[in-house]
Amino acid sequence: MSDIIQLLPDNIANQIAAGEVVQRPASVVKELLENSIDAGAQNIRLILKDAGRTLIQVVDDGIGMSETDARMCFERHATSKIRKASDLFSIRTMGFRGEAMASIAAVAQVEMRTKKRDQELGVHLVIEGSEILTQEPCQTAAGTSLSVKNLFFNVPARRTFLKSNAVEMRHILDEFQRVALANPDIFFSLHHNGNKLFHLPKANLRQRIVGVLGTKVNKSLIPIEEETDVIHISGYIGKPEASKKTRGEQFFFVNNRFIKSSYLHHALVSAYEDLIPQKVYPLYVVFFELDPAKIDVNVHPTKQEIKFEDERLVYNYLKVTARHALAQNSVTPTLDFDVETSISKQFEQTEETSFRSLENTKPKTSFSDFNKTSTSNSSFRKERTALENSNLNNWEQLYEKIDTTSTSEHKNQNENIFDESVKMSSKMSDTTLPFDESATPEHTNKQLYQLHNQYIVSPIKSGFMLIDQHAAHQRVLYERYLQTFTSHRSSTQKLLFPRTVNFSVSDAELLKSILPQLNDLGIDIKELQANSFIIHGLPVELSNQNEQVLIEQLLEQYKQNLELRYDVHDNVARSLAYYTAIRSGKSLTSPEMQQLVDELFACEVPYKAPNGRKTFITLKLEELSKRFE
Repeated sequence: MSDIIQLLPDNIANQIAAGEVVQRPASVVKELLENSIDAGAQNIRLILKDAGRTLIQVVDDGIGMSETDARMCFERHATSKIRKASDLFSIRTMGFRGEAMASIAAVAQVEMRTKKRDQELGVHLVIEGSEILTQEPCQTAAGTSLSVKNLFFNVPARRTFLKSNAVEMRHILDEFQRVALANPDIFFSLHHNGNKLFHLPKANLRQRIVGVLGTKVNKSLIPIEEETDVIHISGYIGKPEASKKTRGEQFFFVNNRFIKSSYLHHALVSAYEDLIPQKVYPLYVVFFELDPAKIDVNVHPTKQEIKFEDERLVYNYLKVTARHALAQNSVTPTLDFDVETSISKQFEQTEETSFRSLENTKPKTSFSDFNKTSTSNSSFRKERTALENSNLNNWEQLYEKIDTTSTSEHKNQNENIFDESVKMSSKMSDTTLPFDESATPEHTNKQLYQLHNQYIVSPIKSGFMLIDQHAAHQRVLYERYLQTFTSHRSSTQKLLFPRTVNFSVSDAELLKSILPQLNDLGIDIKELQANSFIIHGLPVELSNQNEQVLIEQLLEQYKQNLELRYDVHDNVARSLAYYTAIRSGKSLTSPEMQQLVDELFACEVPYKAPNGRKTFITLKLEELSKRFE
């Protein structure tokens, strides 16, 4: 029997390795930028086309390569970073595995020009699918210019599974920001489709953070510093009010290498204790300097996971250092049992600021305002579809015969008590909100009431229904916004004075990708210049909103939904519905509650909110009776 095991050809082996190293355009950006840093470059330019699909080019002024080195760097496991196995325990360079360039060349068309400073001519290489097509001398500047074109041109399946340009660009920006933050003493620039997104001159760490994350973070930065014989911790953490519901502004660097560590993240979040709510992420850019022999970076090809010799020690140092920094800035209480007056006031101010910021995210218009707008400006709200009418009729049956007299005297007494409680609750409800009386359904005559300004209690013939007002309104608005996309009918209230709003580069790029959808919903916003936008108008129901806060909160919610892979229209509709829906704690009048119930049960899917949360639950009288046994 003949032998069946054989060595794979280099081009196939490289494509297999590329599956680990080159996952998307952002992976190429990371590897090329790190190579430039290892080459001692002081000026690095990144040029992109079509979010890296068409072109990824990195130009640096590093030491350059000789003709032999230029060709050798595309071989597997060829590296200048290590020579022997023991070198793995003293790594201070970004790269060391010798796989990246070979993997990139296996799945792209690569062109490189490089020259050492002491040489007159450089070398020009063209490689396609691991095959060298051209190698010739050339005139070029000292350093290296490397272009990666048509990524995954020979692996159609990988290219097909790339996400939209907006998503891929967001991943590239993440990698670029990490490298730029880790090296504030190096100039970086980023151009995409001819537009300059970043221009980061050499600066100190604080200036680099502001340059990368935006000027708004400057006032929220708190410096941290701790140096021991074992570890040196430095960087900045954010004040509690700068925390967000989405990740993206959390950076750990070990010996200038970006890492991901849920363990260390827990240590830092623990330092905030009760200063921030759950599922909220504080801003931090933290650097650790320690002996390379005490860490292992050779864990994963992406090199974003490392192992510490004593992880618990690093955890404790980080937590104590962060708590100390917060205390020095009067953000956390002292260790004394009696909280100092000044700190107590600071807490009150912080809580009040946080409360106000949360209040700003609530719609300032009443629930009825949405109805007025929709009935006056959107014809699709006037005419219900056959499915909606069918759903509404089915739900009307729940209310039928609710007022019929029971033969049981005991049941009559219970109903009388229940009706009295409804009347008392109705008198106590807030009646200051305006409401369109003409929108009140004619088919219901049973009064509703609110429970803790969060749930709506509605009696039905089999018992009663408990409706979550926030989830229910989300469902109503979500379907309304989706229908707006379909009908292309929206109403816009023009602002007396257009408002200019500014965002960080990553948020600005995300906003650009959804501008058409926002315009369809009546948010008249246009790009003004790099990272700046001008708002000319808002939907009538949102005309009293703070424009900057509205767009910021919409983007935050949109980012949370990105990983769920909704299409753009669906994601925008979900995000805006979540933001504009009435909140728990909002007092509603009886007509407003009735209107919400009617519109909920006229929806195509009234059972669930867009995020999957139940909009209502029902409790039968039999279940209640058992509770009293």
